[in-house]
Amino acid sequence: MHGQRFWAMFRPLMRTRILLAFLLPMLACASGRVSFTGEIRYAKTPEENYEAGVDELKHENWVEAGKFFEHVRTKYPFSKYAALAELKQSDSKFLQGRYPEAADAYAAFVTAHPTHEEVDYAAFRAALSRYNDAPTDFLLFPPAIEKDQKALRAAADQLKAFLKERPNAKQVPEAKKLLAEATGKLAGHELYVAEFYWKRERWAGAAMRYEGLVRDFPGTEQEPEALLRLGYAYSHLDEKFRAQQALQKLIARYPQDKRRYEAEKLLGQLR
Repeated sequence: MHGQRFWAMFRPLMRTRILLAFLLPMLACASGRVSFTGEIRYAKTPEENYEAGVDELKHENWVEAGKFFEHVRTKYPFSKYAALAELKQSDSKFLQGRYPEAADAYAAFVTAHPTHEEVDYAAFRAALSRYNDAPTDFLLFPPAIEKDQKALRAAADQLKAFLKERPNAKQVPEAKKLLAEATGKLAGHELYVAEFYWKRERWAGAAMRYEGLVRDFPGTEQEPEALLRLGYAYSHLDEKFRAQQALQKLIARYPQDKRRYEAEKLLGQLR
């Protein structure tokens, strides 16, 4: 009796599952994009195929999106959608977190289509991809400041070039913000490396690093500390004139900085 009740309740569920097993492939094919065997069904025009790729991209169907975009590029190379498909392929790499590949793809788009209406977007995204590829702080891993800064330097260089070459681009405000962040992180790394020499009283190495920070990253929050330490480092090296220059620069550039009193005191000892 209980078994009959169980099957009476279970049969509708089984029927629903069987029905779905048949319906889902049909629904997937309803758009005309995918066959029963999983093959892509391309549309008749480049615009339709491009829009299909965009829709697949929105749903994070990376493989299907890529096939549509590649079809547009190869089948309709002289259509305006060919370049747009190329740009969307770059977007796909970016959205997947494949930042080095995305950076190269965006850069290739800029080179191939220098007058395209989306060239500013591509140039900015190339720099943003480099920025996103830079080290970040993550639990259980060494701090980002200790890691190689190659990607961050590349991002800073590309952002500087973007701002110089495309001053009227709508991405300028965001590019300036990212450049300030990248510059601050690079200055922090230089200060970190300089501290390595400072703590070991290797004054020549410390001075070289502090000089590099002051030269390459003026105006950053790390500069006052670098100038003060530079004054001390040169005083240890018996480079009195250079020490005075560093301290005077600190006082002149940052008259309200908390390090000014210490800089004036050391400057007085050097006279």
